Amino acid sequence: MTACVAFLFPGQGAQSPGFLHALPPHPAITATLDEACHALNTSLDKLDASDALHSTVGVQLATLVAGVAAARALAAEGALPFAVAGLSIGSYAAAVACGTLAFRDALHLAQLRALYMERAYPRGYGMAAITGLTERHVTRLIQPIDGVYLANINAPTQLVLAGADAGLEAAMASARKAGARTVRRLDIAVPSHCILQQNAAEQLLKAFDGVKLEPPRIPCVGNVGGRALHTADAIRNDLATNLARPVRWHDATRVLYELGARVFVELPPGHALSDLAREAFPDARTLAMENQSPEAIAGVLTQRQGTGV
Repeated sequence: MTACVAFLFPGQGAQSPGFLHALPPHPAITATLDEACHALNTSLDKLDASDALHSTVGVQLATLVAGVAAARALAAEGALPFAVAGLSIGSYAAAVACGTLAFRDALHLAQLRALYMERAYPRGYGMAAITGLTERHVTRLIQPIDGVYLANINAPTQLVLAGADAGLEAAMASARKAGARTVRRLDIAVPSHCILQQNAAEQLLKAFDGVKLEPPRIPCVGNVGGRALHTADAIRNDLATNLARPVRWHDATRVLYELGARVFVELPPGHALSDLAREAFPDARTLAMENQSPEAIAGVLTQRQGTGV
């Protein structure tokens, strides 16, 4: 275990066609991709194809696979975190990394999760990001708008909304008028992390029946409450219900920092979470594995540990 190092597993949004093929060459990554394709009865070419990534199911499965593959490659190079956290579907990769959930079970549950979400709202819904306004301000803005909900608190002034297209457009217009720095629709086709997904969450909780979860070997910080989860039951509840509850990601990373994290390593794809950590904790080191080999990341972590920091 590498002291002071926390792994961050992203949610959907940073995916692009072929991104699994672009993962660095490493035996652990190759083995994980093969395992995933066998479990899902598909090929790698289909798993991260453009058509697949237009589907919520395809995006969430590919993102989960990327995170687990990268974490296994780092582990093979001797880089093990002392704690983990994952945003949305990334929480399933985090549950695998902390030893609570078997990879095959994570694939099965993630597939069901995405199916339930997609079937509930196949069209006319989505998500939008707002930066430059506080949670309190955004909450006031959306209060009079039907069908729009606060979905993610990624930073004190970086928030995500979920809801119907018309409501999102109205909320985005209000945010621009209120002086938001940026306002944009996200490449997400369902309204995640809000009460609209309550039925999907209840179905998913039932799907966890019979799935064996082990106590986590290391702390795993959850989405719903933004707190460290130390039991299998707590992780199960967070995984099953986070699609219907706001993700308090900033709180989650602050808990990691308070636990002692001074190096945050973001697993593929993307670098959004490491960017957020860099802004929130200027004295911490942040790394994104995207475009870097497991050996290079492990070398940086070993050097950091050797300094005693």
